[in-house]
Amino acid sequence: MNSSSQTQEAVRGPAGPTGPADPTGPAGPAGHPILILIVAGFSSLCAALMQSLVIPIQPQLPEMLSTSASNAAWVVTATLLAGGVAMPVTGKLADLKGRKPVLVGSALLLLIGSLICALGDSFAPVLIGRVLQGLAMGYIPVAISFVREVMPPHLRNTAVAAISATLGVGGALGLPIAAWVVQSYDWHALFWLATVLAVIMMVASIVVLPNHPATGSGKLDVVGAIGLSVGVVAVLVGVSKGTDWGWVSPSTLGAILGGIVVLLLWGRFEIGHDNPLVDLRTTARRPVLLTNIAALMAGFGMMAQSIAVPQLLQAPDATGYGLGQTVLQAGLWMAPAGLMMMIFTPISSRMLTRLGGRTTLATGMVVMACGYLVAFFLTDAPWQLMLAACVSSAGVGIAYAAMPTLIMENSPASEAGAGVGVNALMRSMGTTVAGAVMAIVLTSITTTMAGASLPTVTAFKVCFALGAVAGLGAAAVTLFIRRRSPEEAAADVTTGPEAVDEPALP
Repeated sequence: MNSSSQTQEAVRGPAGPTGPADPTGPAGPAGHPILILIVAGFSSLCAALMQSLVIPIQPQLPEMLSTSASNAAWVVTATLLAGGVAMPVTGKLADLKGRKPVLVGSALLLLIGSLICALGDSFAPVLIGRVLQGLAMGYIPVAISFVREVMPPHLRNTAVAAISATLGVGGALGLPIAAWVVQSYDWHALFWLATVLAVIMMVASIVVLPNHPATGSGKLDVVGAIGLSVGVVAVLVGVSKGTDWGWVSPSTLGAILGGIVVLLLWGRFEIGHDNPLVDLRTTARRPVLLTNIAALMAGFGMMAQSIAVPQLLQAPDATGYGLGQTVLQAGLWMAPAGLMMMIFTPISSRMLTRLGGRTTLATGMVVMACGYLVAFFLTDAPWQLMLAACVSSAGVGIAYAAMPTLIMENSPASEAGAGVGVNALMRSMGTTVAGAVMAIVLTSITTTMAGASLPTVTAFKVCFALGAVAGLGAAAVTLFIRRRSPEEAAADVTTGPEAVDEPALP
């Protein structure tokens, strides 16, 4: 099925008694929308927590798992890589097989992965478990498209904003929770906690979430899924390990360039496929393409804060600029920033309703940039950095609510899950690039103290400046997205999102 026919299908609604129903039409709203939103939001938060679950114990992982430091680093990296790959694949599966089966399957992956880690004492089982935990992050983009299908119109924007916020909230809250658990119990308790959360998540998803018919048809593009996975993993491995391996080393260049070649071949294959994993013609539409570029910059901006602020909080007092906080204290100072994303959910919803996705996304990115400017000038006390992080996170929360809305407004119903998954992948790639760039800055602009090399205050200010530039750049890109007409916005409220048949960019 080509993009044009998919667009027509999305606009005209059901094909017949046995055809795929319009998921946001009159039959779409569920009987208990608030309960559904609570379950989808809680489950998405549990999946997002896996991003930062092991960060407090990362320095001790080599000893705990009887392995090298380079191997132990994969316990963190593998989860991020698996999550990046899972998001577009699970999104497409949800389009083809229905949202609920994929959501339950993602919860099951989190349960199995957490249980393997909880029972493991060596590197191999913990790595396998962490990969499965990362794959469970595919729950989040599917949940975003799911709540947009089943929520009544007046709750649709609020639901999308709430689920989107969990990507940031989970990462922010995971750090203090994990630090407290590790400080009070054995490290295995982290994964037993994740196991309990996964059980609740799976049971609640089975019992509460309604079944809705699939919006797409055909079979999963297995070759496309493998090609995308290989290409994305290769690029992300090269970028995330470039600092350790050396940016001009054969390993780094081979991974990045090899991944790019695979992705180019994958794109050529997808264009000629009748039922591709990702409809690149839809992805090339101006609103979708520019939203994904903004997502890359937004992911960069969010991660810049997550890396620089905790390190500055934990830097020794003796440096003259460090704030001497413990891991747990730093996590607690960062926790309000994560909560800020959730607090801004109703505000994001009103902005989406009154201003539209384009203006809301641009506003969020400008607010994020303002937070970095606060951090650039105010670094003398923990509360100042907390304030800066809260402002930035408010902007991220607003932007993260707008991005899936823009994607689903400009994609056929049969491609909604895959489109949101690709957008989440772009955010993930932005965070990976930010991790590499921040590492370069923080290890290049250093001072020596007691024989140890530490980042200078200038290094942290450069990180904050880069975060501000990313936010302003994303805002500028967003302004090139075509503004929706009042008729299109009204149609979305009454009948659900329709694909805008706009020519692709050349």
